[in-house]
Amino acid sequence: MGGKEKRKREAEEVAEDSEEEVVAEEEASTAPIDVEKSLAPADDGGVWFVLEKASLEAAKVGKNYQLLNCDDHANFLRKHKRDPAQYRPDITHQALLAILDSPMNKAGKLKGLYVHTEKNVLIQINPHIRIPRTFKRFCGLMVQLLQKLVIRATNGPDKLMKVVKQPVTRHLPLGARRIGMSYSAPKVVQLREYITASKETTPLVFVVGAMSHGKIEVDYIDDLVAVSQYPLSAMWAIARICNSLESQWNIV
Repeated sequence: MGGKEKRKREAEEVAEDSEEEVVAEEEASTAPIDVEKSLAPADDGGVWFVLEKASLEAAKVGKNYQLLNCDDHANFLRKHKRDPAQYRPDITHQALLAILDSPMNKAGKLKGLYVHTEKNVLIQINPHIRIPRTFKRFCGLMVQLLQKLVIRATNGPDKLMKVVKQPVTRHLPLGARRIGMSYSAPKVVQLREYITASKETTPLVFVVGAMSHGKIEVDYIDDLVAVSQYPLSAMWAIARICNSLESQWNIV
């Protein structure tokens, strides 16, 4: 089998594997997009996550569209005068797994999950989705989403992922406390104590950067804090958040 045919077959296998877990609903890019203004009432408690500056960009490489990443597309990115180090969709993959696999989510406390990309695309993710475990399948799924705007469940009409209108604040509940996470924040907090200081019924929104370098720069947060005196990956910052919330809510 020639090299081109082999690469084509691998791309087809990625798409087929991704569709085993979720099925993409094809929609025209000009079609109207459903918007949910809030996923839960403000007095219901719970937690929302927003992953900011996520590197999720699809491009046509050869004959197929692929999710750009620094390992597989370094030459392609340099050719187009881009820095390969900025293309890290694996960070978003790890962060999503950390949130969705947490006991907190399984206990029903995750009320909303959003990903805001570097290309200014806002993605809403259903807490009940099962994200592909391998990075290769995840990339195939993200390409489908960015092209078709919606991913549906195989066994029903539920939308597991979809592109929604901005800004993200229109999807967050009123009265929520919006907390940004950054190593460069002016204060380091003990997260359990910090969360305990909030009312139990106050919805909490955590905004975490999903990029390799830099910090989140958004104007909708109420507070900016660091959860360690050391720089942490998005996955580890999320793990600390989830652990603290599970302790607060007595989730074992």
